[in-house]
Amino acid sequence: MPSSATQRLVVRKLLSLPTPLLRLMSGGGVVYQGGRTLDPRLQYLAAKSRGQPPMNTLSPEEARRTSAGALAVMSGDPEPGVRIEALTIPGPGGGIGARFYRPDIQDAQTPVMVFAHMGGGVIGDLETCHAFCTLLAKTLRGPVISVDYRLAPEHRFPAGLEDTLAAYRFARDNAGQFGAPRDKAAIGGDSMGGNFAAIICQELKRTGEPQPALQLLIYPCVDLACESASMNTYGDAFPLSRATMDWFMGHYMAPGDSPADPRLSPLRAEDLSGLAPAIVVTAGFDPLLDQGEGYARRLKEAHVPTIYRCYDSLAHAFTSFTGAVPFADLACREVAGLVREGFEGRIA
Repeated sequence: MPSSATQRLVVRKLLSLPTPLLRLMSGGGVVYQGGRTLDPRLQYLAAKSRGQPPMNTLSPEEARRTSAGALAVMSGDPEPGVRIEALTIPGPGGGIGARFYRPDIQDAQTPVMVFAHMGGGVIGDLETCHAFCTLLAKTLRGPVISVDYRLAPEHRFPAGLEDTLAAYRFARDNAGQFGAPRDKAAIGGDSMGGNFAAIICQELKRTGEPQPALQLLIYPCVDLACESASMNTYGDAFPLSRATMDWFMGHYMAPGDSPADPRLSPLRAEDLSGLAPAIVVTAGFDPLLDQGEGYARRLKEAHVPTIYRCYDSLAHAFTSFTGAVPFADLACREVAGLVREGFEGRIA
């Protein structure tokens, strides 16, 4: 089998072909749904994926191997000028693996950002968001800590959430050793990581702890019982479908867990006032679209400073497609820039 590097080169060459040819190779025509047009490169990748077994037909172990291989091919290159170190953080279930990113040019006023990767609480690891974390560190000119939280079904809810909360508190309480302002940190994540980030802000409010400097929620899963329009319109989308989402939650939640619990579905919390300033990002071709948009709207209604962005032509997981889809790379760079602006107090 060709190496990941060779596969990446082949995929990048293919996806550099002219748009009409890519659409022809994808079966022809334009994918237009819900008033949005899918990026032609994602259209091609979606067409090619139809020949592979759906994730919801795999075991968690098989899904982890398959997704890791696919993302290794699609991910972008790490940003230069960022040093990387392995960390072990004390956690409720033992040591939590983590990765520390420190830019060569660091602003001592930039808070440390704790980031949790996507994967439905079942798949994913430190490689899943590696390139994006280097981009965050370099753009923010500040430290980033990526969390290798426990996964289901070996460790069901709330294990991954508790690991991420422990990592946040560790980063906040030890921020000075990372070259950041003391007793201050930000929290972020994509998909299930965004779920964790949103819940952590609510949990800190409940316990009377200071709010994070900022919360970054990228295509977050914030309502596990959601039956919104996007869940139907984009129910068969690539790479996240409704069936895959159900598969994730079947492994993540225990039989007695209620999807209406705000510690699973933060959108269902009664009061969102007093939470950290937020940047909420969604993708157009994503069954979770309405959830993220709805959470941003409720934050604004609660007078939480919030920036909302939807990248209409992109799909779920685009932070890990930056090596294959140029617009995904541009979107990630804009998101990192918004976080930088947020740290400078420029969230209305």
